[in-house]
Order: sequence, then C-alpha cells, then structure tokens
Amino acid sequence: MRGDKLVILEVHVKAARQLAELLLPQIEESRKKFIITIAGESGSGKSEIAKVLFDLFAEKDIETIILQQDDYFVYPPKTNSEMRKKDIGHVGLSEVRLSLLDQNLRDIIDGKNLIEKPLVIFEKDRIDSETLNFDGVKVIIVEGTYTTTLKNIDRHVFINRTYEDTRESRIMRAREEQDDFLERILKIEHEIISSHKSQADIIITKKYNAEKNCGK
Repeated sequence: MRGDKLVILEVHVKAARQLAELLLPQIEESRKKFIITIAGESGSGKSEIAKVLFDLFAEKDIETIILQQDDYFVYPPKTNSEMRKKDIGHVGLSEVRLSLLDQNLRDIIDGKNLIEKPLVIFEKDRIDSETLNFDGVKVIIVEGTYTTTLKNIDRHVFINRTYEDTRESRIMRAREEQDDFLERILKIEHEIISSHKSQADIIITKKYNAEKNCGK
C-alpha cells in the first residue's frame, strides 16, 4: 500500500533475525519460489518485520518481493472505514479479496512472471493496479491480518500480540483515530485472527522471539 508509514524498532529487527535463521535453510533447499506469510493483529509489527526480513534476505543476495494484504481490500481505506461505521458487521475476511491474492500466488508458483495486482493509494483513498515482475525472485513475503488463511504458502508466521498489546504501536503509527469504535473493530478482528494461530508454522511471541509452532 502506497503511503503506509513504518516504525521499525529493535524488537522487529530481533524477531526478523530469528525468523531468518529458521527460514533460510528451507529457502536454500527449495527448488521453487518460497512463499511466507506474516500475520497478526493491527499494530503487531507485520509490515516492519517483513521489511527487516526483506533486507536480511537482500544481504544474502536472495531476491524478495513483499505483497501486502492491504492492497487487496475491496474498498480503499477511508471508504472501508465509512462502510464499517454504517455497519460494524462489515468487519471481517469478506473485506479482503483473499481469493484474488491466493490466485496471484498460484500464478507465481505456476511460473507466471508478470502479475497484475491491486495497489492502494492511501492518501487518495483509491485503488489502482500495478504489474510486478517475479522473474528471478526467490522469496515472496505476504503480510496482513488474515494471511494465515491463504493456501498457496510454504510457511505461515503468526505474531502473537493482541490489540491490547499493540496499543502503543498503533498510536505511534497514527494511521487511525484511537477511539471506542476502533476498539470494537479490533475486538472483532481479534476474535477472528486469534483462531488462526494454531495454523501457523512459526510463532513470534509477545517478547518478539521466533519459535517453531510445536503444537501444529
């Protein structure tokens, strides 16, 4: 999403480094493009950890592209916010074109190099499109709240921090007004997203340690 602001902290770097240690052997063994999701609640650090992981892979000469779930929303952010105010039942997986994202990933796996995808322009509250070239790309990182539900994935990563844990991070990011209505939305999202934790291959703990999900 164009216009998004990242606040990268040392804890994000720590988590990304541990994540890289777990993933690199699998990536190096893989003979195909390797797809990773990073999921979690609002403000948990998905975008920040994805960016640091991208940089760590670049240091290893591993060409990587980040895809953001935010680009796949049905409506642009400000319009979507108004839809939620009209009907809070609008909040949930149906807000996102997850099937399109999954299809884009399927096309990449099948060897298609040029992929046309949506692109959200945050400040203009508009959804455009862009074409990305995946020729030579080894790793695709897909970050977003509901990305654990995607099918065409090699490894799912889940950040185990709730909306209550992330309040300070959300204030620093300043993307949304922190009010009672937002708390209601975040509680609904929490009920949905927390159920996805058991499906993840790797858990990033509240203290930002990356650990294999032994319970999977």
